[in-house]
Amino acid sequence: MEELFRISYPVAAADYVNAGKASTDIKRRLKQLGVGGDVLRRVAVASYEVELNLVIHSMGGELTLTVFPDEAQLVSADVGPGIPDVDMAMREGFSTANDEARSLGFGAGMGLPNMKRNADDFSITSELGKGTTISMSFKLAQ
Repeated sequence: MEELFRISYPVAAADYVNAGKASTDIKRRLKQLGVGGDVLRRVAVASYEVELNLVIHSMGGELTLTVFPDEAQLVSADVGPGIPDVDMAMREGFSTANDEARSLGFGAGMGLPNMKRNADDFSITSELGKGTTISMSFKLAQ
């Protein structure tokens, strides 16, 4: 599959001031490529959720968008702390967000479920003390 382009965004832990900038740029770039409607909305939701998870729960990481002619892929990789129970974390409403995140209106426990719901393909791997990788793909051809 021919790669059209790839771009990576560093995301710092607890950087609420810049939270959402990567996902806004992802949406803008995909719109410029002619991605529209439902697909653009689903990618925008998933990229925002995964970016906020990096800000709220990780010790920093990177969000990478790779675009192919028929698919967009988002990969979020962080440097820890990892998720103790991925099955529990996937449940709607389950949250380990800290008080700072909650005071800013985040941490409702819908991030991972929203990512899975919006992606055509979703996978998550996590190792305590190492980090978490979330991979999502979105079909661009209707």
